[in-house]
Amino acid sequence: MTDGNTEAAQDCVWEVDGLRLAGRVWGPADGTPVLALHGWMDHADSFQELAPRLTGCRVVALDLSGQGLSGHRAAHATYNIWDDLPQIAELLDLLGWQDCVLLGHSRGANIAGLFAAAQPDRVRALIALDSLAPETDPDETIVTTLRAFIEQTRKQKARPPRLFASPEAYIERRAGQGNARRTSAALAARALEPHPEGVRMRGDPRLFARSAVKLKQADVEAVMRAWRCPVLNIWATDGIKSRRNAVAQLAARAEALVARYETAEIAGDHHFHLDPGAAGAIAEVVSAFLDRHGCR
Repeated sequence: MTDGNTEAAQDCVWEVDGLRLAGRVWGPADGTPVLALHGWMDHADSFQELAPRLTGCRVVALDLSGQGLSGHRAAHATYNIWDDLPQIAELLDLLGWQDCVLLGHSRGANIAGLFAAAQPDRVRALIALDSLAPETDPDETIVTTLRAFIEQTRKQKARPPRLFASPEAYIERRAGQGNARRTSAALAARALEPHPEGVRMRGDPRLFARSAVKLKQADVEAVMRAWRCPVLNIWATDGIKSRRNAVAQLAARAEALVARYETAEIAGDHHFHLDPGAAGAIAEVVSAFLDRHGCR
């Protein structure tokens, strides 16, 4: 399992609802269908270490809208975590997949969880890496959320993409914000595009704005109860659960609410799936999980 597929990734582009979606694909055409969704301000290359190690799987790693090489949403559109769901359903149709394994990291895990709840017949298994569901804040009101959504969306819409003198400057900034240098370097190429003054970020600045609505605890628990498929939740030892009490509480609730919930912990930071050693360990756990639940 840890040796991985030998073939290089294929670059793919689809058009869904007039939106250009890009991605990378690993594995045999007849392999177990796996749709991989990356974290916030990442892209398909975040799976470059893990995807080739998922032997026997056809892994399609998507650049979610506004990130990587995918197009930005229209000026009036938003980037709430549920906005990608209709396009994910359309993409499954384009791929000819009646159902698939959903593999998500961080924000991508939250999106995958929403999709698995809303479209249970299309998800044969849910695998969540260092996240599971959106965090909740009992002290925040709908009014304060909407206010922040309006003000931040307007601010970010007017903000030009961030410029860097070189890819190395981007790597240094990301590393300075807490990402491992290995992670920062691995994500640089697909996150940046040439600019006369150096390079600039491809990601839509509106992704930095608040969502219009935050799910409440009852909403998140309803999502968890709706999961019919087996769920594998893999946490990094130095990831978000170790630093955020709200995330640890969500994981504890999943133990009680999700009928087929399994969890594992693997050494590494939030982007542990980009570390070759951790990626191999994750692949082993995923392989055993898929075999155990007959998801091949």
